[in-house]
Amino acid sequence: MITLSNIEKNYQMGDQTVHALRGVNLHIERNEFVAFIGASGSGKSTMMNIVGCLDRPSSGTYQLNGRDVATMSSDELALVRNAEIGFIFQSFHLLPRASALDNVAQPLIYRGIGHKERQRMAFEALEHVGLGQRVHHRPNELSGGQRQRVAIARALVGKPSILLADEPTGNLDSTTSAEILALIKDLHRNGQTVVMVTHEPEIAQQCHRVVRLHDGRVLSDLRNSSAEQALEQSPQSIPEVAA
Repeated sequence: MITLSNIEKNYQMGDQTVHALRGVNLHIERNEFVAFIGASGSGKSTMMNIVGCLDRPSSGTYQLNGRDVATMSSDELALVRNAEIGFIFQSFHLLPRASALDNVAQPLIYRGIGHKERQRMAFEALEHVGLGQRVHHRPNELSGGQRQRVAIARALVGKPSILLADEPTGNLDSTTSAEILALIKDLHRNGQTVVMVTHEPEIAQQCHRVVRLHDGRVLSDLRNSSAEQALEQSPQSIPEVAA
């Protein structure tokens, strides 16, 4: 599904060149659950931006579902992001004056989907994350965990190939973090490919594969067999949302 070949990303800072990624090679199969982890400045956020088509590499090739996206125009990248990729951000990025339903339906506007069908798809996505009773609530009427569920529903509504989660539990307490992680695991179990950026080892160790970055290079790429066994032996359903 995702193949990065000799990916370099450089930024010019005055008269200095910052090498954010240095010859990264990585392949991610469909339905993998992968964590990018590393210290600040390791390149993990740049990797997320490249994989999410938010930025283009300075050199190298990026194949997404057989398409070379490394050299696409800005308009072409926008189309790929809308059709292929669902984003979950640490700070939710919800429209404050819009209902949960309208927040989730927003990406479908750019696909030219009619209002009635957008509302149906958005409601279905919210039900899928346990918020069927909160569709008309605005973000300020929801808890942090509920806001993140809205963000997850928005990411899923277009049925993307990849779910990209950037520190999805970073603004949540430990109990809510566990609920959101359980939800993401459930989505993966049902066939969703998930790539997560985190600086927390305990979060990364619950993913099935951990890619550790250091100074723009892949330092290690390990499969977490214990996480895979736990998921197979003790499947979890989506947690209920308290009224």
